[in-house]
Amino acid sequence: MLSRAQRAVLAALGAGLLVLLAVAGRLEPDARGFGTHERLGLPPCTFQRLTGRRCPSCGMTTAWAHLVRGRIMAAFRDNAGGALLGLASLLVAPWLLISDWRGRWLGRPIGPRLVFAAVWLWVAVILIDWGVRFLLAT
Repeated sequence: MLSRAQRAVLAALGAGLLVLLAVAGRLEPDARGFGTHERLGLPPCTFQRLTGRRCPSCGMTTAWAHLVRGRIMAAFRDNAGGALLGLASLLVAPWLLISDWRGRWLGRPIGPRLVFAAVWLWVAVILIDWGVRFLLAT
């Protein structure tokens, strides 16, 4: 059984992910493949403005905006790491909320080793994606 505090954390995380997915659904993806976050009133990427090249996180919001519309290939084209994070959120959010609702884990809880490995894999994907985009921009 999950404690009341654990259930509150699961509910907050699950709801937070759903809010991010809902926001992505309200944003029209920028045709450039990055810059969708500017529709939220956020400033343009400083790295891109100064160097003319996209930073590793450029295109993540755009990738989520494509992903929630079912445009998976477009999401990966704009930012592979963002697309993976969005896909993970689509899976993890309901799992967290169902586990909270049941008061016990749906299946097995994710262990720290798997979280550690997933984070490092995600970082590797982001850096590889950025490196490829950086090389193709020259």
